[in-house]
Amino acid sequence: MCEIIKIFPDAVHLSVRVCPGAKRNALESIWNNTHIRIALQAPAVDGKANEALIAFLAKILDVKKKNIEIIAGQTNRCKIVSIQVQDTDERIKIETWLKQKLLMESK
Repeated sequence: MCEIIKIFPDAVHLSVRVCPGAKRNALESIWNNTHIRIALQAPAVDGKANEALIAFLAKILDVKKKNIEIIAGQTNRCKIVSIQVQDTDERIKIETWLKQKLLMESK
């Protein structure tokens, strides 16, 4: 099983599965025990879903869009997203928020 959230000293990596063309943007659930399932309104055309994913993550995690990068899966629904963090406090804040949100979604 791959890790859904990987923690590094200067970044947090997320394994995500994007569901484009949804009615709303939402962090939905854990998909297949391997990815965070994220619904996006944007279509999977011309990188619009990737742009929407970065904007959505920046908003819910309260980080700048420039600190978020898709490092694998640019043309696939399954992606690895890297979120660069400025310090340990920011990394812990992001990690804690994600884990709490994902626990709530899985109930």
